[in-house]
Amino acid sequence: MDERTALGLLARRLPTAGDDAAVVDGHVLTTDMLHETTDFPDATTRYTAGWRSVGASLSDVAAMGADAVAAVAVYGAPTFEESELVSFVDGARDVCDRVDGEYVGGDLDSHAEFTVATTAMGRTDAPVLRSGASPGEHVYVTGTLGRSAAAIRLFDRGDHDLANELFRFEPRVAAGSRLATVATAMMDSSDGLARSLHQLAEASDCGFAIDGPLPVDERLRAVVDEDATEVATFFGEDFELVFTASESDVEAVRDDLAVDVTRLGTVTEDGVTLDGAPLRDRGYTHG
Repeated sequence: MDERTALGLLARRLPTAGDDAAVVDGHVLTTDMLHETTDFPDATTRYTAGWRSVGASLSDVAAMGADAVAAVAVYGAPTFEESELVSFVDGARDVCDRVDGEYVGGDLDSHAEFTVATTAMGRTDAPVLRSGASPGEHVYVTGTLGRSAAAIRLFDRGDHDLANELFRFEPRVAAGSRLATVATAMMDSSDGLARSLHQLAEASDCGFAIDGPLPVDERLRAVVDEDATEVATFFGEDFELVFTASESDVEAVRDDLAVDVTRLGTVTEDGVTLDGAPLRDRGYTHG
């Protein structure tokens, strides 16, 4: 059973699940797990690992339009080295500081490979779900696409400093909180733009007509030989926000945002297309 099949199975038993975070009494709660073999290339520093692990959960908080409150992490490794532990916690604390949240601790566990499980909590009285998009609205994305794909190429090439820098993305908590006043549906793009669009379409019972050009990160264009737009569309792990709203509402808040927002296309009745052709439901899958 693959990850998506497993999620479908669990969704039938947990009917309130399915958004980027659970909503509980004015708070949102989310959890993630990352592994050395699948999520951290060999030259990933423990500082970057702490930042990225906790940042992944904070990105889910952002996708709900919530303000960050706190995060914790479980750190599992074959051995506990002082420098690695301190660097990991420094990274976790710094990414929380970046979004006005607090890293408040966690747990340690002996594990065959370096593994991190994180949980983050946010606060909002009006969470943005994936299910509110309507035909006639527009679909947007924050930032650029392909940052993590560029980092992987740079790790492979031995440019470890820049690769680690690109891996330390900024969770869009501030943008998500402001966009929550106008967005009708929202999620983060950790599974890739294409898959995110299909997930939003399924949750909102709608479609999307994407007409490009996509905001491909220039650092990706500089390091790939293949079509950078295709990589940016399907690779994932960018942790940007994909959301729907009316054009006038987005323009009303655009100047309040510290990150660029790009219109991707329109919300339609059904189907997901890119420049008129069907867009495959393909992206990042765990396991």
